[in-house]
Amino acid sequence: MSPEPDPATPIPDATSSAAAIPSVPVGAAAGAELQPVSEEAQSEVRMTPAEAVARMRIRIPERGNRKLRELIERVNDDNQLKAWWHVANINAVARMEINDHSWVHIQIVTNIALKLLRQLTKHDIEPALVKDYGMTREDAEVTVVLGALLHCVGMSIHRDGHEDFSLFLAAPKARELLAGLYDEPELTVIVSEVLQAIITHRKDGKPLTLEAAIVRVADALDMAKGRSRIPFERGSVSIHALSAAAIEDVDIKDGETRPIGIDILMSNSSGIYQVDGLLRSKLKGSGLEKYVEVVAHIDTEAEKRLVTLFRLEI
Repeated sequence: MSPEPDPATPIPDATSSAAAIPSVPVGAAAGAELQPVSEEAQSEVRMTPAEAVARMRIRIPERGNRKLRELIERVNDDNQLKAWWHVANINAVARMEINDHSWVHIQIVTNIALKLLRQLTKHDIEPALVKDYGMTREDAEVTVVLGALLHCVGMSIHRDGHEDFSLFLAAPKARELLAGLYDEPELTVIVSEVLQAIITHRKDGKPLTLEAAIVRVADALDMAKGRSRIPFERGSVSIHALSAAAIEDVDIKDGETRPIGIDILMSNSSGIYQVDGLLRSKLKGSGLEKYVEVVAHIDTEAEKRLVTLFRLEI
């Protein structure tokens, strides 16, 4: 019998055969105690490494996936991995004054990625691990989750080229975390697919698998204003800062005509730049376009007279 879901991870199990699932606020995936995200990210940079690492705990709904549960237990015991996340956030928040790259970002992206995968398999869209290798959906979950967990560890070295740096940090770490869960040749298959997910989340990445595409898009969907409030409150008035601050919430649910519906709630129409510019660039060419519909809603009466809603066409 599958265990009860962790109350700190409200994302429902999209692999269930039940009818349409409710809308899920992905920004809440990290747990209510971590809101707003920017405050957690900023407070972390004032801690010692030991203090910062001690606060970190990844929570996802494993839903009876034994290997996934063991992987998360190992991740939560891995102080080297957590230290990479901490240094990545120091580089992003304290040194570059850009958006949150703390472990909270990792938690949110991981939950979004797992949600997207389960939403697709719920509609019998099979991941590459199943189609190409005859492995299981549970193995695909391990691949997506590990790709999300490791996707930006290279930020601990530098922002420029961080996807490449992530590869050489992640390759041995992935093998370490999966040791005993998989034997060869399946171990090498999983690690290779994880590395593809990491390198193709870059701006010009070209995912070859559903799993890699999911990580790429999940990273872009961590766009709610808590993540971006750092540069905005420090005085940035660029379109990047203003548009990101306009994103109130992101919900993932069943689409009206496609397996995945993404509803984005905005406080003003500047948020359209995040959707039409940044999210579009991550979706286009990912392979997920045909499975996703994106609708952005404006949440103020004055803005509704200008733009009622915006549908992203890919």
